Amino acid sequence: MRSRHELGRRFGAGRLAAVAVGTIALRAVAAVAGKASITGSAQGPALSGTIGSPAPPASDARLVITPRQDRMSAAPDRGITVRAVQGTIRSVHVRTDGDPVTGKLSHGRTRWHSAWALDTATSYTVRATAVDASGRAVTATTSFRTLTPKETFSTQIFEGYHRSYGVGMPVILQFSRPIENKRTVERSLQLWTSHPISGAWYWDGDQTLYFRPRTYWRPQTQVRFVGHLNGIQGAPGVYGVHTLTQSFHIGRSLIAVGDTQTHHVQIYLDKKPYAVWPMSSGRPGDDTPDGTYLTIDKSNPEDMVGPGYNIEVPWSVRFTWSGDFMHDAYWSVNQQGFENVSHGCVNLSPANAEWYYKHADPGDPVTITGSPKAGTWGNGWTVWFLGWRDLVAGNALHEAVRVGPKGSVFVKPSTLPPVQAKAPLRAPRPGNSDASS
Repeated sequence: MRSRHELGRRFGAGRLAAVAVGTIALRAVAAVAGKASITGSAQGPALSGTIGSPAPPASDARLVITPRQDRMSAAPDRGITVRAVQGTIRSVHVRTDGDPVTGKLSHGRTRWHSAWALDTATSYTVRATAVDASGRAVTATTSFRTLTPKETFSTQIFEGYHRSYGVGMPVILQFSRPIENKRTVERSLQLWTSHPISGAWYWDGDQTLYFRPRTYWRPQTQVRFVGHLNGIQGAPGVYGVHTLTQSFHIGRSLIAVGDTQTHHVQIYLDKKPYAVWPMSSGRPGDDTPDGTYLTIDKSNPEDMVGPGYNIEVPWSVRFTWSGDFMHDAYWSVNQQGFENVSHGCVNLSPANAEWYYKHADPGDPVTITGSPKAGTWGNGWTVWFLGWRDLVAGNALHEAVRVGPKGSVFVKPSTLPPVQAKAPLRAPRPGNSDASS
């Protein structure tokens, strides 16, 4: 064994002193191990920054996340709320296998809420961070699962993916169950358009919802729709279980205006007069009803059956459910332009009917004027029977919708600038379905 003196020669006196002090200090720590705390200055500077250093002060901020931890049947339509007490929210992250979750911070950054309803029967983990006035951070994490509904509703949109439609075409939603919480459903719907427009939602009963622009769509408009309906409670205990998306296109402007008294139909193409065609509309008793309709579908030929006839009719474009068409009527060419002899359809020459058939898309406006018979709501897509005020009054929020490339927002109708929509190119004549007007 080497002597203390030998150790001093090998390591140096100063090094030995440090080792000795450190050894004594460690022994002192061992002697008090297991006690509640170490206090006073007896430990000496050798403990500074290693053992017994004070923990940094905790943040004064506190986070409250709803739904709470381990909730197994959270209401999806209530979403996620994060609140900061005595602090401000720095970040919120939501992890899920369902639809991505976005949200919005309050003006003072003390509250964050998810933008849309959560998916049903889906797990979520929320991690949020807040800071207090001194910049000290606190983080909280919550995991939960939304309820699995016993009753559900589904939603269909008429428009097809990347299909083309006429300038009068409304967005048409059909619900599988009657909707009672109409305001909630309306708020869950978003639109984007390549050209700015304004319009409104309109309920036709409890299961059909239209979006119609204030005036005809601008031609060549791209439209995208998202219905954040997953998790929406459409009626008590009845939840939507999917997010509905669609993209479609408004094509060129094709507008037909038929006058039953002059026996001619004016055709406007790309917002310009294109042609005036002789026609024959419904004979007395079978009058073609007044109104601005929209083309629905077309067939070549269409099998038409009625009192005393059963015939295959070429180049037929439908505009009412009851069976009114613009079609080829080679048998009435001599009456076209002079007399109304049809069973309610608009009879055209073979060449004119073929041209119209080949150019028509669903949603092209067809206006009938001069008839003693008023149009019937619901006999076709009759949403253009409505004036602007009636359209706005038909939604539960009683608000208009302003739409553009950045999305859609609800606005008070009074905030929209006045529109001078000249008929028939930008909109139909007001009161167009009323034969007495």
